[in-house]
Amino acid sequence: MAGKISMGARREVVSAVMERYRSAGRAEKGRILDALCATTGWHRKHAVRALRPRATVGPRKVEAPRERKRRYGATVKDAMTALWEASDRVCGKRLKVMIPTLLPALEQHGRLQLGQADRDRVLAISAATIDRLLVDVKLVASGGRRRRAGFYSAIRREVPIRTFNDWNSPVPGFCEVDMVAHGGTSVAGSFIQTLTMVDVATGWTECLPLLTREGSLVVEAINSAQSLFPWLLRGVDFDNDSAFMNDVVVPWCREQKLEVTRSRAYKKNDQAFVEQKNGAVVRRLMGYGRFDGVETVRVMGRLYAAARLYVNFFQPSFKLKEKRREGAKVIKRYHPPSTPYERALAHPKVTAAVKKRLRDQYRSLDPVALLAEIRVTQEELGNRVDRRAGQARGLQPAHTSTLPATAATFAKTLGKTVTVGEPRATHRRTRRPYKTRVRMPSKLDPHIAAIEGWLAEQPQLTALAIVGRLSEKYPEEFGKRQHSIVQRLLRALRRRAAEQLVAQGPFGDATTAAPLPGVVDGSGYLGPDPPTAPLVEQAGKVTWRGRSIDIGSSSAMAPSG
Repeated sequence: MAGKISMGARREVVSAVMERYRSAGRAEKGRILDALCATTGWHRKHAVRALRPRATVGPRKVEAPRERKRRYGATVKDAMTALWEASDRVCGKRLKVMIPTLLPALEQHGRLQLGQADRDRVLAISAATIDRLLVDVKLVASGGRRRRAGFYSAIRREVPIRTFNDWNSPVPGFCEVDMVAHGGTSVAGSFIQTLTMVDVATGWTECLPLLTREGSLVVEAINSAQSLFPWLLRGVDFDNDSAFMNDVVVPWCREQKLEVTRSRAYKKNDQAFVEQKNGAVVRRLMGYGRFDGVETVRVMGRLYAAARLYVNFFQPSFKLKEKRREGAKVIKRYHPPSTPYERALAHPKVTAAVKKRLRDQYRSLDPVALLAEIRVTQEELGNRVDRRAGQARGLQPAHTSTLPATAATFAKTLGKTVTVGEPRATHRRTRRPYKTRVRMPSKLDPHIAAIEGWLAEQPQLTALAIVGRLSEKYPEEFGKRQHSIVQRLLRALRRRAAEQLVAQGPFGDATTAAPLPGVVDGSGYLGPDPPTAPLVEQAGKVTWRGRSIDIGSSSAMAPSG
């Protein structure tokens, strides 16, 4: 019955019970709502809204929509913009976790001075509200808008394969290892590589620059990374790269009591942990340009030294909780975003001494100062992107900064101006000067004046006819093979004539307009397109606005006599 009631009948029912509903008690209101929902088929909440009194505006007493009171004003939006910039532009869910850490740091450096009410709102804001507040800011920031294994060696065959599903919640110390090339658009020659190591249990990430792709340098990098990780390394999982699968790296790892495994060929998802960090950490920091040279490696080392503390202690990341398939659909569930530092503190296999050392180190760090150091080194690397190692002129000197002063100055700029694109100087591309084309001489150049004269007399001349005339006068120079170059010349002459016609402006009345000189565009029509006055045909001619047009020829329009 409820589905058969029309909209007009529902309005009549509402108007009939509205006064009784407003004056009724709580129990009576409940009975009225039950009867109204049974009659109209509405949801109970919708019925409550329909019976609620509304203010009216305008001469016709139209109901005014109720405006929702805003809770977060311009002050909160400015604070969220600064916090978003200080978090290195992460998503709302990750930024929500970083706010309790970043907010005191920005207040300490003078970027934010919030009242108690606004500060409570910033701390209580949800991830969805963060994304809604920063919609227009992110639009401005975005501009208003992912190697193939080469050989089957004996070493590679003896290394066991570990897939993504084989990890089964390992203890901290098992790492996935991959290499990121900084060769730009070409892999020719020697360029810098980044060795990325990610702890599977906690997401702890270490990046080390390598001057070239060599097994000995990989060994040195892994040895250096052992001193950077808070715990001992237990195993390394490589891909099928020849820089790893060789007689230097694999034997050394086994001598160090490291479990060595590898992923399946052409299966990137086997190394999902490190592949994600290649994009979220390395490429975001370094971009896709070409870097080479010893000095550039030193600058990259400074960049990664600051970035490892910022990423591991302050930047939350997602971690997969479960994944299941329902037909063709894959459903994934994630843990709440947390930093590698927080995962390490919560892991039962991490010793108390390591946790205490991490807490002490965390208390000594300043996220804004670390981000300022990252930006300074990125600016220096931006002057080196796509440059050869010998082109050192004009590069900025090595940066030696006093971090508190630099951080305070840097913090005051966060969220003030949101520029288009990424704020990282390493994402710049050098502008190459445009090479202007030099016009080559043509064999038609001495005859252009004669061709223009022919076209002035006969605008309908074709390129084939012009070639015929030229071949009669100069049979040794011209023939049918020159047809294409004459066509291009004819097209250019007619285009120039059309541009001259347009530059002369609108045509006046036919009685006062002087006849134009002969044109070379072959049409001869000087009226508007399409004609707006009626045409009168007389004996093969058409009269338009007092002018006579010979429809049997393509000659220029002449004034009627």
